[in-house]
Amino acid sequence: MQTVLDDFNKRAKEITDYVVFIRNLENQNIKISKENHGTKIDTELLKTLKATAYLLIYNLIESTMRLAIEYIFNDIKTKNVSFDNLRQELKTLIWQNIKNKSADKLTNNIINVGKDIIHASFDSSKLFSGNVDAKEIKETAKKFGFSYQTNNIHTRGGSDLLSIKTHRNNLAHGWESFNDVGKNATGENLIEISERVIEYLRQILENIDQYLANEEYLESNVER
Repeated sequence: MQTVLDDFNKRAKEITDYVVFIRNLENQNIKISKENHGTKIDTELLKTLKATAYLLIYNLIESTMRLAIEYIFNDIKTKNVSFDNLRQELKTLIWQNIKNKSADKLTNNIINVGKDIIHASFDSSKLFSGNVDAKEIKETAKKFGFSYQTNNIHTRGGSDLLSIKTHRNNLAHGWESFNDVGKNATGENLIEISERVIEYLRQILENIDQYLANEEYLESNVER
């Protein structure tokens, strides 16, 4: 899990540095310079920079969740867990994933059905695709059995993720311009949003870490 946390911390710092940079530009605490001549940044460019912050934050959200889910499957594989011993929610998820696999591919990849079927059902490329918000994370948590609860005082329950996802998708599909997305954002607001999102994801990762440490993917460790 440390590799997931290291990647998360690296990306989170990049975002923090970026939004602080935007705030400083906005407040004219720093200027773009060339050959010792300071120049005020164009207001239209500043809007684009602000909109780009939403892309960076969304990238953190999706990459963090993808890596965390990959790690769960890898942990199960490393510990040689049998399908029969998995909690009911995971069994259901695996059967659903298997439906989308070709029989030939499954036959080639499975030797020990009880163990190989778990990893054979997993496809990281189909985990998320521009659709990650707090609701999606909650649904994912239910499928695996880890907690989605966070400290709402510091995270607002991940409510910021919906607007970030919406801005990201609108930009990606050309439904909104960078100018449109960035014009109503402020550097200070972007800092506040990024701090809440980072804390939300950090607490979700802590939940997953506890889930793995307690081997809560096993039916025998589930309190019903």
